[in-house]
Amino acid sequence: MLKTFDIVLIGVMTAMASVTYTIKHRAELKLEEVHRLESEIKLERDTIDLLKADWALVSQPNRLERLVNNYNGELQLQPTLSTAIVQPSELPMLRSQLPPPTVTASNDPKSGKAGGAKSGASVASSNGDTTDAQIRKAIADVAAAPAPRPKPPALAKRKKPDVDNMATGSVRE
Repeated sequence: MLKTFDIVLIGVMTAMASVTYTIKHRAELKLEEVHRLESEIKLERDTIDLLKADWALVSQPNRLERLVNNYNGELQLQPTLSTAIVQPSELPMLRSQLPPPTVTASNDPKSGKAGGAKSGASVASSNGDTTDAQIRKAIADVAAAPAPRPKPPALAKRKKPDVDNMATGSVRE
């Protein structure tokens, strides 16, 4: 009986040793993964610091002022006026927010006249709400007007900037 008990204990001890080895091996693999992730995080932080330094260099006011002066003829930049900035509440309504035009009973389909349908502006002005009617009319006029086409810049006069570093895109003056 003692020999059977010894064999069972040896089997249990071998199983515990293999379980302990497996746990130790998994812990070492996790530790290696932690070190790899820490090195990746350090690399990313270094890259972020480098990009911040490059951005600080690129966005220096003195450098931007020199670039504006050099390319002012081509770009024709103008400072933004404080009166040109509007609040979202000052923007006109969207076309989907406008009320639909109303149709009166005096519509005569045989005559082909378009006088029977009133627009939202004429209905509003007949009710005495002239500011709302004027706004809606102005919105309709702007929506119906074609958009102005910008003049193409002169391509022959453009100079290509000298690039110091293609990875960062920094420009040499």
